Amino acid sequence: MTAHTTTIEAQTPAEGSIILSGAEMVVRALVDQGVEVLFGYPGGAVLPIYDALFAEPRLTHVLVRHEQGATHAAEGYARSTGKCGVVLVTSGPGATNAVTGIVDALMDSIPLVVITGQVATHLIGTDAFQECDTIGITRPCTKHNYLVKDVADLPRILHEAFHIATSGRPGPVVIDIPKDVQFAKGAYLGPAEVKHSHNYAPRTKGDPGRIAEAVAMIAKARRPILYTGGGVINAGPEASKLLRELAALTGAPVTSTLMGLGAFPASDPQWLGMLGMHGSYEANNAMHDCDLMVAIGARFDDRVTGRLDAFSPGSRKIHIDIDASSIGKNVRADIGIVGDAGSIMADMIDVWKQRGYAADKPALADWWKQIDVWRARNGFGYTPDAKLIKPQYAIQRLYELTRGHDVYITTEVGQHQMWAAQFFHFDEPNRWMTSGGLGTMGYGLPAAVGVQMAHPKSLVIDIGGDASVQMTMQEMSTAVQYGLPIKIFILNNEWMGMVRQWQQLLHGERYSHSYSSSLPDFVKLAEAYGGVGIRAETPDELDDKIREMIASPKPVIFDCRVTKQENCFPMIVSGKAHNEMTLADEAGDLGGLVSEAGKRLV
Repeated sequence: MTAHTTTIEAQTPAEGSIILSGAEMVVRALVDQGVEVLFGYPGGAVLPIYDALFAEPRLTHVLVRHEQGATHAAEGYARSTGKCGVVLVTSGPGATNAVTGIVDALMDSIPLVVITGQVATHLIGTDAFQECDTIGITRPCTKHNYLVKDVADLPRILHEAFHIATSGRPGPVVIDIPKDVQFAKGAYLGPAEVKHSHNYAPRTKGDPGRIAEAVAMIAKARRPILYTGGGVINAGPEASKLLRELAALTGAPVTSTLMGLGAFPASDPQWLGMLGMHGSYEANNAMHDCDLMVAIGARFDDRVTGRLDAFSPGSRKIHIDIDASSIGKNVRADIGIVGDAGSIMADMIDVWKQRGYAADKPALADWWKQIDVWRARNGFGYTPDAKLIKPQYAIQRLYELTRGHDVYITTEVGQHQMWAAQFFHFDEPNRWMTSGGLGTMGYGLPAAVGVQMAHPKSLVIDIGGDASVQMTMQEMSTAVQYGLPIKIFILNNEWMGMVRQWQQLLHGERYSHSYSSSLPDFVKLAEAYGGVGIRAETPDELDDKIREMIASPKPVIFDCRVTKQENCFPMIVSGKAHNEMTLADEAGDLGGLVSEAGKRLV
């Protein structure tokens, strides 16, 4: 839905309506929408709302240390629960500080309602103190946005915002409320009483004819693959169950984008692992050689497709997505089906059963035989070190030692993020929170705060890098204040790892400003915040230190000192196709990996 400022004639209040101030309406609407937790930072332009919050025991407000932290925390809360995240910030810098998280939510289809304060209506456009054009700034980075100029419109806008944020392809909605509107009195209307001002009705049911055609195509395929994305997770837990049933019926291998991890169990033999630039050898080769690709809730982004003109050249493609604009946007689909991933998979399963389809077992056997050859290549292999901790080994041990716990993982962005995706395995959806589309450094720590608020008894771990985690390190203070025992597991190589890797590959080993020569003592930093600091420097001590971290009832910063020059493999060098991956044991002279086509910036 295109973002714009909404103004319509206010509804006539019914006799006996509840009269509230605009600030009280905001709080009442949040309660009526089932909100339990919101993340924010007060300021002059939202003080009336904060005053109204003071007397509302049904809402828990989490005071972050920076508005970017509020949006990422709300994203973590939303992603791990399937609910809408809520943010409350003031005008001007409060709103602009939140923009990074708003864009992040838009790129990764995370439902947020972000309420921003604004200067009084008569001051708008006068360059008043802490004024900015919040609507103009957020128009291109929201699913929808509103400037509320009349308190009579406010109840409708509040409820409408939740509907838009959570339906169809989820996304962030901004409501900008001037301070005089917060003070003004008006009639409050509940969710069932308001009349929406738009005709927004996202299509959830797929076209039956196209679904039948797609199922017939799957039944005839000799080398099919199910390519799944975050849209499966957004469709709810039932969609993940349906994906498992569809895979079992068709016998097709399953791969996933970074955002889709957990929708299909990593322990299932049909799972090929993540695909894309740092995906598994078998997933990428299967994507290249398949004769039918069924994309479900994925958008063919550049980190998945690699070189477009060499992307799966011999396959036919079925594309299923709730967002009609995604179909055919990057890769042409032979069959495009618009609708909810869960609904469409349910219909596909029904058609398969009703028409008595069966997979081509001899062809599938040959397909799996080839996949097993790729699997045997061990694309995630690395050389262990008896004296130094390899980052891959650190993630492997973290995974093994947390099995049996109710675990949620968030990440920062960089090499550690890719290693976490490769070596930490998920059998359930909504357990993996990461920044995919925008690639936002600093995402993981505040996201962990949001996840821990939603799941107070669970083990929540942010897998971070020493550079990325410092961008929002102040949210450690939030975790301590609210007694949130998040674990910050830092793979500390003293570099901006992914930047260094690409400087090595593409820029002649000229390491321009990518080395961190003045890192803090993370153990002392944790203690300064009131948390626990732990450091591991050798493989022999790693397990015991991880157990100590898990057992701590307080927030922990774990400084895991890993090898400094390790590169993340396998990888598809820019300009290469899926079947031209480079594995760690093939690296050799890394400079020689880069062809003229591969010298393009990523």
